[in-house]
Amino acid sequence: MHTIIVVPCYNEIERLPVHSFLEFIEKNEKIYFLFVNDGSTDNTGSLLNEMHNRYPDAIKVLNLAKNQGKAKAVREGFKFCFSLKPKIIGFWDADLATPLTAINEFLKIYDEFPEVNWVFGSRVKLLGRKIDRNEIRHYLGRFFATITSRVLDLPIYDTQCGAKLFKFDKLLVDIFSENFTSRWIFDVELIARLQALSSNNNLPKKIIYEYPLNEWTDISGSKLKLSDFFIAIYDLYNIWKYLHNYRQIIQNRKV
Repeated sequence: MHTIIVVPCYNEIERLPVHSFLEFIEKNEKIYFLFVNDGSTDNTGSLLNEMHNRYPDAIKVLNLAKNQGKAKAVREGFKFCFSLKPKIIGFWDADLATPLTAINEFLKIYDEFPEVNWVFGSRVKLLGRKIDRNEIRHYLGRFFATITSRVLDLPIYDTQCGAKLFKFDKLLVDIFSENFTSRWIFDVELIARLQALSSNNNLPKKIIYEYPLNEWTDISGSKLKLSDFFIAIYDLYNIWKYLHNYRQIIQNRKV
């Protein structure tokens, strides 16, 4: 099994672009999907089962008994995938704000740069690219990204794009071994855990590749609210404390 994409879903009956997923599956035999139904209260579960019945080898469904948030849904999906030992595991937003065609663009990065382990989509508004973002969210996102890069001491442009791929290895399993403390910014926690678990402080700079997306569309109906931005800032503070304590421990060992 080459690549598995985890797709967290919560009440997506009106937003899930089923045709786009099925069309992509027909054209890409080595890319599989695990849809995690995060306690949906609408007919999302039934829709996902229909998709599985149509392509049972390419589509799997993992049902969570109750809604627990994107971080938990992604983590449960990754834990399920670890047992299958794919070469690449990723997660992708169900609304396909990032088109599925970007998966193959990401996979080419691994061929081009063997040292890369993690490929992140990055929503950079460049001429010649179609990045359609809500203006308020864009500026809030840039503010959050700036603070995040300072907290992580890492010049990362976009931690929150919902399109990411990872090479399957023991370090990735260790990073996903515990529940995330944040419901929404677990992407930042992933990097913080990578820094904490690796003996090389420069490892994130070596193995993470940010790929400027050719296309990204702000899909209406997002579960995120403005209040979640302030929750994310508080969660970021907790991540800063976690990293600060970790770095202090490392510093004391050197003394």
